[in-house]
Amino acid sequence: MAEKQYDWAKIAKDPRFVELHHKKTAFLFGWWIFSTVYYFLLPIGAAYAPGLFKIKIIGVINFGYLFALSQFFVSWALALYYAKVANNDFDRLTKQLVDELQ
Repeated sequence: MAEKQYDWAKIAKDPRFVELHHKKTAFLFGWWIFSTVYYFLLPIGAAYAPGLFKIKIIGVINFGYLFALSQFFVSWALALYYAKVANNDFDRLTKQLVDELQ
């Protein structure tokens, strides 16, 4: 069975593909910046504000431990949020484009 050949240059210029690419790039770049800053707050904060990271919250658990643990939850939350946005927006735009091509 022969595969259907697509005109990729035409697809790249399609307004819906350009919109999809722009939305996805803006979304990913913005959250990449946020997650990178959040990630580096731990070592920077521990180096420049050690007193803050030594504050006891519950028993021997201090703010530094909670902040480090929060990075896992923030990562999971971002992954879930991306999946939701991708399923609602990016997949809808992709389906519209693919439906027109077929």
